[in-house]
Amino acid sequence: MAITPDGNELYFGILDGNHSALVVSRRVDGRWTEPEVAGFSSRQAVFDIEPHIIPDGTRFLFLSTRPNDGAEPSPGWHDQDIWAMDRTDHGWSEPYNLGPPVNTEAPEFFPSTTRSGTIYFTREVEGEQGNRSLIHRCRLVGGEYQPAEVLPPEVNAGDTQFNAFIDPDERFLIFGMAGREDAIGRADYYISFRDENDVWTGPLNMGEKFNSPTNSVVSASLTPDGRFLFFASTRSMDDKEASDRSWRRFQERHGQPGNGNSDIYWVDATFIEALRPE
Repeated sequence: MAITPDGNELYFGILDGNHSALVVSRRVDGRWTEPEVAGFSSRQAVFDIEPHIIPDGTRFLFLSTRPNDGAEPSPGWHDQDIWAMDRTDHGWSEPYNLGPPVNTEAPEFFPSTTRSGTIYFTREVEGEQGNRSLIHRCRLVGGEYQPAEVLPPEVNAGDTQFNAFIDPDERFLIFGMAGREDAIGRADYYISFRDENDVWTGPLNMGEKFNSPTNSVVSASLTPDGRFLFFASTRSMDDKEASDRSWRRFQERHGQPGNGNSDIYWVDATFIEALRPE
């Protein structure tokens, strides 16, 4: 999920089978409007997801599978690149591919940025035992992205890593990871802290506040003021009408939160610093 610095625009992704789009809700007179598909995300046969607004609010980044040359898009999760839009006096500009060195022939996804402009993202790389997702970053120097750096083993410490959110002041990184002995579920959320010398702590499991042996958790992000942490989870709510197995009840449940599909949750973010090793 992504929120503009003024707190008046909220974007999140919808994924429904073979269809995906970014939707927006706006705060008007203190109330949120009904979500609607954002105009830039209405292209058919294209997956748009994982929105991120940079800390100063001037650029919008997102994952898209739209082709670069205007050709017909490939079906499925092909052509995964990070795309961008710039804030103008009339809203967001037309989307454009962020290009190299961030984007390559490999899939890149889940952008997140610092106040200084460094972009963190996940890239799928080929290895001896098959493809593996690793967290990378590109520093911004003189308005140009520098060559991509793979984060050290203290961060890329599992079989695969994904969906990394960087604190705007680069103090910590929250990311998904699979293949760890301390995992609660198949893939958990971890946090790694960074010091002023760019030294990272080993990954710390964020515990049962997020992670579950039966439910997935993905796509963590902080609000612009750093007060709240949002994430998606497939956890199910207790159904007081579980004994009602009528067709009507199945239809009602399908359209409600807590039905086993991903919903957006939030928690107070003050607990994060308590996780930092002494």
